[in-house]
Amino acid sequence: MKKRLWLSLALVYPLMLAHAADDKRPWLDSAQSPDARAVQLVAAMTLDEKIQTVFAYFSTEFAPKKFTPPKEGRPDSAGYVPGIARLGLPPQYQSDAGVGVATQAVSKKPYERTSLPSGLATAATWNPKLAFAGGAMIGGEARSTGFNFLLAGGVNLMREPRNGRNFEYGGEDPLLAGVMVGEQIRGIQSNHVVSTVKHYAFNDQETNRNHVNVKIADAAGRMSDLLALQIAIERGQPGAVMCAYNRVNGAYACESDYLLNQVLKQDWAYPGFVMSDWGATHSTIPAALTGLDQQSGHPFDKAAYFNEGLKEAVVNGHVLQARLDDMVKRITRAMFANGLVEHPVAAPTSAGAGIDFTANGKVTQADAEEAIVLLKNQNNLLPLDASVRTIAIIGGHADVGVLSGGGSAQVYPVGGSPVANEGPAHFPGPMIYHRSSPMQQLTALTKARVVYHDGKDAAAAAKLAASSDVAIVFGNQWMGESIDAPDLNLPGQQDALIAAVAKANPKTVVVLQTGGPVAMPWLDKAGAVLEAWYPGTSGGAAIARVISGEVNPSGRLPATFPASLAQLPRPVIDGDAKAKDENIIEKVATDYDIEGAAVGYKWFDLKGHKPLFPFGYGLSYTSFAYSELSARAAGNGVEVSYTTRNTGKRDGKAVGQVYVSPVAGGWEAPKRLGGWDKVELKPGASGKSTLRIDPRLLGMYDSASKTWKIAAGDYLVTLAESAGAAPAASVKLHLEAQTVNVNGR
Repeated sequence: MKKRLWLSLALVYPLMLAHAADDKRPWLDSAQSPDARAVQLVAAMTLDEKIQTVFAYFSTEFAPKKFTPPKEGRPDSAGYVPGIARLGLPPQYQSDAGVGVATQAVSKKPYERTSLPSGLATAATWNPKLAFAGGAMIGGEARSTGFNFLLAGGVNLMREPRNGRNFEYGGEDPLLAGVMVGEQIRGIQSNHVVSTVKHYAFNDQETNRNHVNVKIADAAGRMSDLLALQIAIERGQPGAVMCAYNRVNGAYACESDYLLNQVLKQDWAYPGFVMSDWGATHSTIPAALTGLDQQSGHPFDKAAYFNEGLKEAVVNGHVLQARLDDMVKRITRAMFANGLVEHPVAAPTSAGAGIDFTANGKVTQADAEEAIVLLKNQNNLLPLDASVRTIAIIGGHADVGVLSGGGSAQVYPVGGSPVANEGPAHFPGPMIYHRSSPMQQLTALTKARVVYHDGKDAAAAAKLAASSDVAIVFGNQWMGESIDAPDLNLPGQQDALIAAVAKANPKTVVVLQTGGPVAMPWLDKAGAVLEAWYPGTSGGAAIARVISGEVNPSGRLPATFPASLAQLPRPVIDGDAKAKDENIIEKVATDYDIEGAAVGYKWFDLKGHKPLFPFGYGLSYTSFAYSELSARAAGNGVEVSYTTRNTGKRDGKAVGQVYVSPVAGGWEAPKRLGGWDKVELKPGASGKSTLRIDPRLLGMYDSASKTWKIAAGDYLVTLAESAGAAPAASVKLHLEAQTVNVNGR
């Protein structure tokens, strides 16, 4: 792109928008469909303008390649695509946004923004309304600070509990992950901001992520990771799909004809565009022909494949003009569909301009409160009794803040991190804490004297615990993009610390801030255990309110907590971390056909493993009873109804989980999650829930016909409080044989 166009854009573009659609620019008529507008716009574009639109710049200085970003981009952000002033097409201002509007780690003046809890935490709420509200909050902050394109919507399934990016995603089940992430995408885009869904597909580990070759059969993929992505796309209708770093059955994800052309664009009829992850483009002609629409993050790739190289390929006929037009049409269609033209973003006048941090803090706090999972509560240790007079808070920097995950999803807290010089100095670091102290919040909610110990001396911490009525010890596991955990244990000597504290005082509450499942060798000694995940900007308040009883915990695990690594399909993560040659595929390969579609609890059911905690598990300060379960065939799916009653003495939120299985067997695993409903009930109150089981969750995918086959026979529908719990109720129904199309209709 010529420099003078960049310089003129900021001055000319707002004036161009002021003009209504006219005969020369009919695509500015918002009464037309996004498709029609995109077709008209593409027809008016020059070859150079089309090439400009399919090529995105990193918007931060990149020292390794001495890259200086375009001045018109937003400083220290993820990406920038110049607009076209004469046509009224705005620029794309792109930001990472796994859990909030992020700032690149190298920034000297990072944006201060509100952070949601981790994606895994939001999935643990099992509350789609909270997912939408969180997405709407992120989208609003993006718009307020000059961004109209968010790299959000992570939905990779948790095949590998040690994956460093699990905290960004939605857990192990395709229905739960797809619904929750889809709702967050829908919330983001309600602000006239484009969101991606990512990382397409099978990017389920960070070890050798740039080249690892994932082996998986079509049917197994369609019933697992791809189904999660498909559901998220159907719910959220993201403007863009971000293809992943890894290979899939030999081909890079960003030049996989199978993934991009066949599955996404043909079978799912996806109308948006495919953008590469930063550094995931490997060619010009093959990538263009196999379905990549935009190269992102220049100069992360080895070459500017979709700039001059693509122009030359089009001029010489190696890439047809029609293919380039399709690329541009998809990109501009997404912009029209999400109102980027009618609702332009402006550069912020100051840091935090237009953001109501108080209101947004309440949004993230509500998410965190429902995300916290009560895993153990021996002798009703929680909520804390009013008679408690002394509390020892130990470890985890709980005196000043709460932990967050690292990498591109990192959101910089208002006021900066209260903890410095921990974790790696460079990406995926630094390690950031949000300024929401559980200790300070709990002190305000109780009459007890609260004393803090940093936990570095286990003996001293145990001594303090022994002299206190209650001890609350924080166990932290920091995770980040580009690295996987070596095992399931808490890092450092934290397990030994927790064991020592719990031995000294049986009334020990363990609060875990982790990126995923962890082992708990001290579990039998602890009085209570809370999984708080990475709880976000207002996480300290959420943790304190649950401990004190201001909030009744209602989170449920979105992933199985294994008892040991030996229970996993791959006890050792595949891929030689030392293998740097991308062509040595055999050294950087992983076989997902080991478990196929039996991911998470399905694998544990199939193999008869007893986990530490099962998928869907979570305790409450009250109790619930379920009754009146019924199920009937409805259309090509199944309609299920049941009643929930609060049988305890506190207000609470129940999560009734419906599982389905064929009596004759034949699935990848004994049962599947078919649906759920989260209901809030006062003591003694009842509520009726009605939900529909998607036909894709009743059948097996058939690759030959590209349809879902529901076998004739009896099916068992069970209602339970987790995948490992005894059924609260069950009912059998008969289904006739059915064939439904790839989209479940």
